[in-house]
Amino acid sequence: MKLLIADDSRVVRKRLSLLLSQLENIEIIGYAGTVQKAIDLVAELKPDLIILDIKMPGGCGIDVLENIKSNGKGPIVMMLTNYSYPQYQKKCIDAGADYFFDKSAEFELAIDTIRSLASFKEFQPNYTKEV
Repeated sequence: MKLLIADDSRVVRKRLSLLLSQLENIEIIGYAGTVQKAIDLVAELKPDLIILDIKMPGGCGIDVLENIKSNGKGPIVMMLTNYSYPQYQKKCIDAGADYFFDKSAEFELAIDTIRSLASFKEFQPNYTKEV
């Protein structure tokens, strides 16, 4: 499973990288600290899963979410944020987020969910290959 981490905090990106690089079937293919970098890397690298924060320079993680889910395809999107207010959760789910976790209270649950997703032997990304 190809994974992209998009979070404005280097500390969070490093922590996620350390935890997730130890999991089988996970390949971290990139990191983004801004909205535009996340949009660019999703288009370029075609990750299977993106971990996405809401608060990011250059806009909002929800902008990234809406951009990558606009065609109905794309990676699995896991929102991992300190802004876990119900209105943000609703907006993210409505925009196509597959998961929504509170960074402070559900960090381990998010890691467990990624572990579970990566363990599917027949994992198939949502992208279709263009000919």
